[in-house]
Formats: sequence, structure tokens, C-alpha cells
Amino acid sequence: MEFKSLLYISSIFSIILFTACNPKKEKKSNTPSEITVAVAANMQFAMKEIANVFEKESGVKCNTVISSSGKLTAQIKEGAPYDILVAANMKYPEEIYKSGLAYSEPKIYAYGKLVLWTMNKQIKPSLELLINPAIKHIALANPDTAPYGYTAIETIKTKKLYNKVKDKLVFGESISQTNQFISLGSAEIGFTAMSVVLSPIMKGKGNWVEIDKKHYTPIKQGVVMIKHHQTNPSTLKFYNFLFSDKAQKILKKYGYDVKE
Repeated sequence: MEFKSLLYISSIFSIILFTACNPKKEKKSNTPSEITVAVAANMQFAMKEIANVFEKESGVKCNTVISSSGKLTAQIKEGAPYDILVAANMKYPEEIYKSGLAYSEPKIYAYGKLVLWTMNKQIKPSLELLINPAIKHIALANPDTAPYGYTAIETIKTKKLYNKVKDKLVFGESISQTNQFISLGSAEIGFTAMSVVLSPIMKGKGNWVEIDKKHYTPIKQGVVMIKHHQTNPSTLKFYNFLFSDKAQKILKKYGYDVKE
């Protein structure tokens, strides 16, 4: 009797799961469709606002997974059920495309900006300050998986400071963990995205300075739609919305440069 009950429950679950994943059934249902967006950590605050506006206008629930671009790309290659990758550079979206896992070539949706940030009100951030003995820890994201971490290393090397500060560097798995190191004071100073220091929960906290763009390669942030056996029509809706005036206005609010 117990086995029959379990079998019945399993059958019902299978029917529900099939219905949720079948586009034809979805059209007949009043339940809004859903998409899952893999989001680079620097975009988490801007994406929250963009996703909220998109949901209100489209009725499509927008789930987000936040991590470094490199980790998200590895997960997609392993079959993670993400519909879109919103990355922090073009390298990873292009990797997805070249692997045959994208519907089309990646496209730049914004240009990021690097900043140097500290929670110590007595510190005036500058690249020259990094060699000061008072600065014992410099936080940045893992340059192997996080584009902003790579850009931070590029900046340090461009200024010929790397050998002088390499023993001070503290690496976070992503910008999110790097922000924790800085905000909690575990590192006296660190590199992060401008979108972070302009976010509602971080705005006005500590001191920060924008890094001159001449010190690093432009941060071209790309987006790509992930290919699945069954096409989710809402994926294209969100992709197009990211380039809409409303979404681009939000991106500018968080310090990103966008194409006019």
C-alpha cells in the first residue's frame, strides 16, 4: 500500500514537472513563465532592479543566480539550467558561444568601471597608497574567474606596483566576497565595481575613488542566451529588455556606461 502511494505521488510530480517545462502547456496556463538568469556578481544590485521592472511589465518571474563569470560559465558547460548569462566581460559569453551552447553571438550590454574602496573614513583611496605600510591587506576578486579581479591586477601591473603589493593581496571568490572583506574591515582597502559603491545598501559608506580607465582594458560586459532542447520564449523577452531604455537607464544609475 505504501509503495502504491509513493508511486502515485511520483507520477503526479512527473506530470507537474512536465507541464512546467512544456512551452505549449505554459501558454494555456495563467501561471507566469519563469527564466533563470546567471548574473556576474558586480551586476547583482543593478540586476535586482532590472529584474523587478521586467517582472512587473512582463509577468515573467526572473530568478537570478549570482557568482563570478568564470564559475557561472563552468556551471553552464556542466548543464546548469540557466537561460541567460549576464557576464562581467566578453570572454566568458564568447566561450559559451564557441562551445555551441548559445543561440547567437554575445553582445555588449554595458561597460563597467573599477573603483578602489575603503571603509576607513581616515583613508583617502589612491593607487599610490597601496604601497603604504599601513595598508596590510588589499582585497580583490579572483582574477582567474572574476573579470574585475583580472582588471584590478592589470591596473596594479600597469602602475608597476605588483611586486611591491603582491604579498598584501587578498582574493575573494567573486566581487561579492571581496566586498565583504572591504565592508567588514578584513582588508583596509580593495578593488570593486562602481555599481557596488553606488548600490542602495553601500552608497555613502566609506571612501572610494574611480580608477582612471587608461590603466586597464575596457570592461566590456556581455550577455548571451543559453541554448536548450526546449526554447523558453521568455528568454528573448528578457534579453531584449536588457537593451531597452528602461534597463539602460538603470545601468547608468549604477555607474555603467551604455551605448546611447
